[in-house]
Amino acid sequence: MNIGQWLLLALLSLPILEIYLLIKLIGSLGFFPTLFLLLGAAALGTFLLRVQGWTTWFRVQQAMAQGELPAREMIEGGLIAAGGLLLLLPGFVSDFLALFCLLPITRKRIAQRILENAVARPGGKATHETRHTIEGEFRRED
Repeated sequence: MNIGQWLLLALLSLPILEIYLLIKLIGSLGFFPTLFLLLGAAALGTFLLRVQGWTTWFRVQQAMAQGELPAREMIEGGLIAAGGLLLLLPGFVSDFLALFCLLPITRKRIAQRILENAVARPGGKATHETRHTIEGEFRRED
């Protein structure tokens, strides 16, 4: 299976898993405690989204002011956006996955892994790019 098929399978199975978990929690804890847990998780996630989003935005601005490419910060910004999207989905599994994207420790590790897989490796071997040589002649006219 390729990555697209895995993502499709995950997107289709996530609502089923969320409903199953909510039914089990309502059965063991009751309706109102489960509802309060859901609302508390959403409030905590929203707070983390706001704080981490602004922190990442300021780090992007600092890197650009220093003339550096803010690649890691941009990837972290994408992970924060994915975490925000997951927070919109009701349920504990999506909230747990959102926390993975919003907590700085796990987000930095995920961003580092993405950077390691996407950047050209030493020794001239690139992972995601192909190099083409175009032969031709030129002359400079001053």
